[in-house]
Amino acid sequence: MTEKMKFAFLQESPFCFTDASGDVFGCDVKLAQKVCEILGLGTFLPIETEFAKLLPGLAKGEWDMTTGLFVSDERKKSVDFTRPIWVLQDGLLVAKGNPREFSGYRSIAADEAALIAVISGQVQHQTALQNGVPPERIRIFATQAGAADAVAAGAVHAYASVAMAHRGYLAQHFNAPLAVIDVPAAEKQPPALSLSPKTMRSCASASIHAWTICWEVPGTGT
Repeated sequence: MTEKMKFAFLQESPFCFTDASGDVFGCDVKLAQKVCEILGLGTFLPIETEFAKLLPGLAKGEWDMTTGLFVSDERKKSVDFTRPIWVLQDGLLVAKGNPREFSGYRSIAADEAALIAVISGQVQHQTALQNGVPPERIRIFATQAGAADAVAAGAVHAYASVAMAHRGYLAQHFNAPLAVIDVPAAEKQPPALSLSPKTMRSCASASIHAWTICWEVPGTGT
């Protein structure tokens, strides 16, 4: 086992984010640091990346663990997963006041002029398709900030991700003319999971099990 843990993260509060001094904080960061400590690794090394690079980088050994992601059969072909760390509800980031009266993916599908933003590689892209949003009305972005800016500018009408990430974004950008709409449970994907390479899976899972996660999502548990 290496003497350091390289942890890939995104700018996505409250899970992972950097402060003005460049230090990395967040729920997933704290958990990964604790896993590193329990495993007796000497150095915790956070590495910022984009979502689409998380899994390829993990498979290539560029880092040892990533921030939490949703599990899927396709992703399990290239990487391994630890035990679940979150159960998260999807949400839509929309213009303040929700002028198009969105209530979930299906309401976007029913609005023939509506455009929805997703992050490249995130499961919300597939969820939107499964709920009837035509592919030509889906716009793909590399980062949370890019998608949120597109909603604020009116380039798209909603941005789909997990509701907790949207609320974390608004907590840091409280003047943004945006609001969060929770997606109905019938339209959501399975729980989110943290990832590690196959060589670290059992150790990381045992470490997570040994340390109680102290952040909970109201109404969902962890």
